[in-house]
Amino acid sequence: MGTDEEPQHWHEDVDDDVAGRLNWLRAGVLGANDGIVSTAGVVMGVAGATDDSSTILIAGIAALTAGALSMGAGEYVSVSTQRDSERSILAMERRELEQMPRTEQEELTRMYVDKGLSRETAEKVAEELTAHDALQAHAHVEFGIDPDALANPWHAALASMVAFTLGALIPLLLVVFVPEPARIVTTVVTVALALAGAGAVSARLGYSPRLPAVLRNVCGGLLAIGITYLIGMFAGVHLG
Repeated sequence: MGTDEEPQHWHEDVDDDVAGRLNWLRAGVLGANDGIVSTAGVVMGVAGATDDSSTILIAGIAALTAGALSMGAGEYVSVSTQRDSERSILAMERRELEQMPRTEQEELTRMYVDKGLSRETAEKVAEELTAHDALQAHAHVEFGIDPDALANPWHAALASMVAFTLGALIPLLLVVFVPEPARIVTTVVTVALALAGAGAVSARLGYSPRLPAVLRNVCGGLLAIGITYLIGMFAGVHLG
């Protein structure tokens, strides 16, 4: 019976701050996963064309740098756009609350009625929430926005860059410093394990089955790396 109550207790205790941290952690896992696959693809592709460690290292560093900066810049732009949109919505709601408070409270009541509350209960809830913090009540129910917890684009950019870099270092260090005879096999096995771990963590954070997530992550990543390696071999034979 204790095991049945634990998940319920967890869900009841999850607040907006915890949910936000879970979203950032999930984004970090995906960023690390991207770093593993994209950098492994580059270094394996180059390794398929040449066994020169210096060339592979240069290609890997270039892939890591470009990927990390691209992830950081992309996340900054994306979150900044989201933040600007949320600020515009909050400004609009603030004006409407100042200009027509009765209409806005009635709108909040209707939204709670639509969620399943009786009219009487919905009116009471809307009245109390409006008295406490009208803007937060409307922003949360109508748009799913917490005015006190808007996303920080700099935090998002830094988290994406760090996660991508940590993921990218796994195949980069292996393919460069492992001796040539065991380089490919060691890199593939280690990358597969890293992808399995990333898939398991992602599934855990999303409350989804682990095995399908792990298999998708590992198979997709290894397929991408394998295709890139074969293209590198073809290029090394025919263009080298």
